Amino acid sequence: MASVNGTIILISLPAIFRGISINPFSPTSFQFLLWILMGYSIVTAVLLVTFGRLSDIYGRTRLFNLGFLIFTIGSVLLFLTPGKGDTAALLLILFRIVQAIGGSFLFANSAAIITDSFPPSERGRAMGINQIASLAGSLVGLILGGILASYYWRYVFLVSVPFGVFGTAWSYWKLKENSVRRYEKIDVPGNVSFATGLTLILIGITYGLLPYGNSTMGWSNPWVIISIVTGFALLALFIWVETKVEQPMFKLHLFRNRAFTTGTLAGLIQSMGMGGVMFMVIILLQGIWLPLHGYSYSSVPFWAGVYTIPMMVGFVALGPISGALSDRMGARLLSTLGMIVGSGAFIALTLFPYDFSYPLFGLTLFVMGAGMGMFGAPNITAIMNSVHPADRGTASGMRATFQNTGQTASMAIFFTIVLFGLTSRLPSSFSGALASAGAPVLIPVFNKIPPTSALFSAFLGYNPVQTIISLLPASITSLVSPSSMSVLEGKYWFPKALAPAFMGSLRISFYIGAILFLVAATLSALRGKRYVFEEATTEKVEAEKKVVYRKLSTSQGNTVSTASPFTNEKRDEIFEERD
Repeated sequence: MASVNGTIILISLPAIFRGISINPFSPTSFQFLLWILMGYSIVTAVLLVTFGRLSDIYGRTRLFNLGFLIFTIGSVLLFLTPGKGDTAALLLILFRIVQAIGGSFLFANSAAIITDSFPPSERGRAMGINQIASLAGSLVGLILGGILASYYWRYVFLVSVPFGVFGTAWSYWKLKENSVRRYEKIDVPGNVSFATGLTLILIGITYGLLPYGNSTMGWSNPWVIISIVTGFALLALFIWVETKVEQPMFKLHLFRNRAFTTGTLAGLIQSMGMGGVMFMVIILLQGIWLPLHGYSYSSVPFWAGVYTIPMMVGFVALGPISGALSDRMGARLLSTLGMIVGSGAFIALTLFPYDFSYPLFGLTLFVMGAGMGMFGAPNITAIMNSVHPADRGTASGMRATFQNTGQTASMAIFFTIVLFGLTSRLPSSFSGALASAGAPVLIPVFNKIPPTSALFSAFLGYNPVQTIISLLPASITSLVSPSSMSVLEGKYWFPKALAPAFMGSLRISFYIGAILFLVAATLSALRGKRYVFEEATTEKVEAEKKVVYRKLSTSQGNTVSTASPFTNEKRDEIFEERD
């Protein structure tokens, strides 16, 4: 349900914005786009650690079930969203935050519940199967988003409700509490400093993408700078607080464990690379490739979802296999190889022109998905295997927080790269294309279009030229001949004008994605051999027992048989007292 919701929004945004009458060239429109896309990730990133910690105290299954209920309520509220324009957009953002609260309970506990429910020899396979469910949801969301949005935009929210009702009832009925619970106090100073600090950083990043003054982006905005600097200062304070409180929310001692540290950081870096690639590929498809191949602007969101299916298929195909293999051979080789494969796919994407041949492009997306599938299940399994059973909720929340933060940061990174490129290249690209079309009189008009608006309209599947011309006075449009106007408003002029300015920035973003995946591969290679907390603890205790056994034998003045009832009984008694 949660993964359906993610991709169904991505594909259905054009219908949603048309349904609530949002103009893509309005100055506030790009802000609404960012918050509907990124607000969910910001809230989950902030809440995951806290909810994971609460789950260790109050029970993982109990809070997982609560997440289903809250998510369903958020879906109902989204379906009932009243009004039009800015008011409706703000309510959509608010109700998405309600969904995010429910999603945080789900994401913080799912890996911990699976780890509690399976022995170490089966956890990788279980995580891989869980990935199938998640990716199948993403795949269904891509298709459902296009189909339902063509009928009525509210249906894209309503579709989650029956799944949510069934899931809530099923989880309360069937899921059993298998976790080891610790009855500890809630770390209020840690929670407040962490949540406030991370929220300020992510909000600052979000508003850094919005225009400020004469600049196309807001990184020079004093409020953005203050927000980010204050956020980092509060996170530094949070780390200090966690070293002083008796029962910290953030288990800093977990980072002494190499398997946990390298796996968590590799997941962070991988999510930074992966989070932007889907968004950039969809913009490429919707704004350039699909219109050039005869698809109407109103249909391109649906077909963009269809044409990205190979990436999902690659992920689903390799996820369970790599998860099952990691149960025997560990995560190091599989996760490292997966990131190297993904990095190679990023490099391959930089070689495509904007008017590419799809079969080879689809194969590259499949390889990209396969690489991420090889990485995902083994990495999560290795992280969860490395911690004490009582800390699994906290560890799962910390892992998911790093992942969600990486995804949010990745959108900011890739957006910034593309917008900087469009700022410098778009005016000259439009000027040349308008002159070739016989409409040089429109050059001043098009040069005033903010890059965010051009990107927004391409992403939302609008015919941007028709939208622009409809806003111009007749005194200007009358100077353009009917034949030139027909060319401008057709399917091909805008994507050909946008492509030269967009492709340079897109390739830079793909190179950065390749570098990030190579960093994740390096971290994966440094994680060490297969490590399972229970098995390592058992081996350590058995080694200690042998030492005690030898001491007992020596104290008796002779070598005692290992079969001696007295020795075994005495040894067990000693360890019972120690426990």
